[in-house]
Amino acid sequence: MSGKICFVQGNEACVRGALYAGVRFFAGYPITPSTEIAEHLADQLPRVGGKFVQMEDELASMCAICGASLAGFKSMTATSGPGFSLKQEALGYAIMAEIPCVVVNVQRGGPSTGLPTECSQGDVMQARWGAHGDHSIIALTASSIQDAFEVTVQAFNLAETYRTPVVLLFDEVLGHMRERLEIPEAGVLPVVERLKTDVRAGVNYHPYLPREDGRLPMSDFGGVHRFNVTGLHHDIWGFPTSNDEQVVKLNYHLFDKIESHANELARWKEYYLEDAEHVLISYGSSARTARALVEDRRAKGDRLGLLELQTLWPFPAQLVQDKTANAKSIYVVEMNMGQVASQVKAVVANPDRVFLVNRMDGHLMTPSDISQVMRVVEGRGF
Repeated sequence: MSGKICFVQGNEACVRGALYAGVRFFAGYPITPSTEIAEHLADQLPRVGGKFVQMEDELASMCAICGASLAGFKSMTATSGPGFSLKQEALGYAIMAEIPCVVVNVQRGGPSTGLPTECSQGDVMQARWGAHGDHSIIALTASSIQDAFEVTVQAFNLAETYRTPVVLLFDEVLGHMRERLEIPEAGVLPVVERLKTDVRAGVNYHPYLPREDGRLPMSDFGGVHRFNVTGLHHDIWGFPTSNDEQVVKLNYHLFDKIESHANELARWKEYYLEDAEHVLISYGSSARTARALVEDRRAKGDRLGLLELQTLWPFPAQLVQDKTANAKSIYVVEMNMGQVASQVKAVVANPDRVFLVNRMDGHLMTPSDISQVMRVVEGRGF
């Protein structure tokens, strides 16, 4: 389907992006509002020589994509709400074992069963801290169908580059709305392929020995090299260890390989920030509302700007600091109780000038919601 223009749902755009990036294995369990991702991949993967498996539950789905990735296939799963909670144990395993894969969470209202068919952005902190222990994670999001496609390609590229699971934090509104999607010709968007080891068969292969650039070449499990994979702390051979030095070194490696690249991992869009006195920060479908308000108020002479985050983790602290340095006030627009707002307050010079604009009732944010908060704060006609 490369080079095509189509009219699709956000969930289908995610599927098209995954296929563009070379996904060849999907395991999942149907759950609203992510089910269309599984449905489309069940149809499309066999056409390109891939495999689709409906597993018995979400934990098994996550385990299955870990195994498929280790065997050499670009792999993904998709879920929503409680299903993302069930994946956390195996997500932590993928982090520790450094298994590249993509996990899509089309967010819905929670906690628990919550609002299965309504919108939310309440899983931001779960994406960061859902797996126990010290670790880091990459989590991306998008606000448009075109961006959902491109961010999905980027997710696979980052998973392969950093040998890590990458989370796509979409939401129900994005997943189910329809827009124009232009699928680039093959080769237009860069696609990162699996870095294979050049160690010959019969020669010692160290599955966890980084190159000078930090990347870890992989060998297909079950192929020409024998090696160990474990969720325990391990040495460069992959065998469990409780050696103090090796444990600390591995912890730092898992954290630093992502956090030390936070600036280059930062992806964002910006609108009218050059002269903005009031900066809105948003992401996902909420960013569409924030942009609508900014466009409306700019036409009336108010100096508003928007910073739309596409990378949520590692949190782009330097980006937020730089883009809000001259702002008189900052408004974080999101559909939760302030999960990104808390991060913004932690990194800006004047956290007292950061204000939350939010909804938690399953309904999409409206420009009026933002205006009401700004009128209270600024005391004038927003």
